[in-house]
Amino acid sequence: MKPVIVVHGGAGTIVQEYDKEYRSGVKRAALRGYDILRQGGDAVTAVEEAVVVLEDNPCFNAGHGSVLNEDGEVEMDAIIMDGKDLSSGAVSAVKCIANPVKLARLVMEKTDHLLLTCKGASLFAKSQGIPEIPGEELITERSRERWKKNLKSGSIPKSVVRGTGTVGAVAVDSQGNVACATSTGGVSNKMVGRVGDTPCIGSGGYADNNVGAVSTTGVGESIMKVTLARLILHYMEQGMSVEEASDAGLNYMKTRVDDTGGVIVVNSVGEWTAKFSSNQMSWAAVKDDNLQCGIYLGENMINPISETL
Repeated sequence: MKPVIVVHGGAGTIVQEYDKEYRSGVKRAALRGYDILRQGGDAVTAVEEAVVVLEDNPCFNAGHGSVLNEDGEVEMDAIIMDGKDLSSGAVSAVKCIANPVKLARLVMEKTDHLLLTCKGASLFAKSQGIPEIPGEELITERSRERWKKNLKSGSIPKSVVRGTGTVGAVAVDSQGNVACATSTGGVSNKMVGRVGDTPCIGSGGYADNNVGAVSTTGVGESIMKVTLARLILHYMEQGMSVEEASDAGLNYMKTRVDDTGGVIVVNSVGEWTAKFSSNQMSWAAVKDDNLQCGIYLGENMINPISETL
């Protein structure tokens, strides 16, 4: 079958002057993942590498560019899941790691566990030869300014500022296998040790060849309450399309816990969607050698990938 990849750069509010850099960032990530799929690569590697591109981009709240906790430090979460056999790996509250999604994949492939946190994740990273980097290298001026502003206001913002939010990817490869990956720096000025939905299987992401794959973005506490990723796949199991199930999941979260967010979804036959109930969400998708992307409600820019290379 023809491969598909969809990525998101986080749900929230994106100031219009920054929309170009968010749009170009998700497009680069989608093209990176699609290049792997087009060469016969597997869905797990495609979503991992797409998320790495976003983790390395300081525009996004993951890896380099992550928001800061109340102590002014970066603590990151990530998950990856293989729909072929439901294998998954995740890390939470990790510091000084450039690409948490790569560490999550090693947890999946090299341990009998699903989630490692904090010190344990750090020790495992060292055992696998993943180098630590100075924490300051992950901090951008934008993240530091946001942290200082929130310190002055004395409150933790519920919504993400300037559109920086959780990043993620879902894909289906030529063999019909699906996968998801999600990575985040969390919520600005969060308590030390706070863990959101991202590394929680069924909340931050889920992948099952029998149904499809989902990556979520929004306020983690709300997403966890409704296990949003698995909820959407449940709706798909009941016969809903990817679009119907995504809308139903987001509507349920709004009705039940009064919060908004965003999702990207793909099913095992390559049907996909990018949906959000927040103000904006940057996303991009590639299928049939066509690149689609958007940020604003109803926006869908389509170009052949030959025009973007």
